[in-house]
Amino acid sequence: MNIKIKLLAACLIAGLVHAPAYAIDDWAGTSGSQFLKIDAGSPRAQALGNAYVSVADGPEALFWNPAGAASATSRELQFSYLAYLQGYKARTLAYLQPLGKTILGVTLNYMDMGGFDYRDEWGNLQWSGANPVQNFVGSVSLARGFFDQKLQIGGTAKYVNEKLDTNRYTSVGFDVGAKLRLVNWLGLGGALVNIGDREDMPQGLRLGADINTRYFTISGEWMDYEDDDSRYGIGLEVHIPEDLLSVARFDLRVGYYTRDNTGISESSTLQSLGLDETSKVSFGFGIYSSELFGYGASIDYAVTPFGALGTSQQIAVGIQF
Repeated sequence: MNIKIKLLAACLIAGLVHAPAYAIDDWAGTSGSQFLKIDAGSPRAQALGNAYVSVADGPEALFWNPAGAASATSRELQFSYLAYLQGYKARTLAYLQPLGKTILGVTLNYMDMGGFDYRDEWGNLQWSGANPVQNFVGSVSLARGFFDQKLQIGGTAKYVNEKLDTNRYTSVGFDVGAKLRLVNWLGLGGALVNIGDREDMPQGLRLGADINTRYFTISGEWMDYEDDDSRYGIGLEVHIPEDLLSVARFDLRVGYYTRDNTGISESSTLQSLGLDETSKVSFGFGIYSSELFGYGASIDYAVTPFGALGTSQQIAVGIQF
């Protein structure tokens, strides 16, 4: 393997930080398209510690559990930007279109990483080019609710294009998911993601539950990728309803996810908060207004400290029309 590819692969794996350094089984860390594990397109999921499969809704659901898109009652459009680790960035666009009782969803997700030093086998610096890592995912989803939205199901077909240096790989995968609202305050959710060739993409299973009230939501999720350890996340979302503020609904979010620690951050802010040695916590907020010049509009933001690797931040802007 060319030394440039080795450097790219090493940096990308370090940036993703989801796969542990030790072997789990014969398939540990062997799947391609590891970037599919990154929570791009969903600041809310990121802020809730990835505990999102049972509460997923709106355009964000298309990236996590397509069944959640079934709750849409109007056209929705959302754009998000993720500044991840080691200069890795993602831009996503998601659109929902009601077709009777069925919801059609379309997403575009473009990711890239630049700033690499290219060196030959003797360590001599080489010309780096533009963006040696470029990834793209395009998807089409269908979702529908049954029994007055108590049961929601959805499925996604996606095209994946991965570029590492001069090598390019393409594959096709599928997601399927369901949500069940047992009572108004208790919900369950599950999704099979990245179904396809296990060498091309990391297949995974998400299972979760949530307790939802007018003023708060508590969610939990168990996640198992075939090439990684099983992990879990928990999240808390505090709601300040729109009718109380008379302007917009405001949500505060915090989450915990059992990813590996990634060293000690040099940030004085994180040190003062006691968060300089962990990558397991996340924070965020959301603002939603149902009447912004006659449209529904939302802004969501999330941040996760990753120790010595830096900080991941994501913002999304959405509109209903």
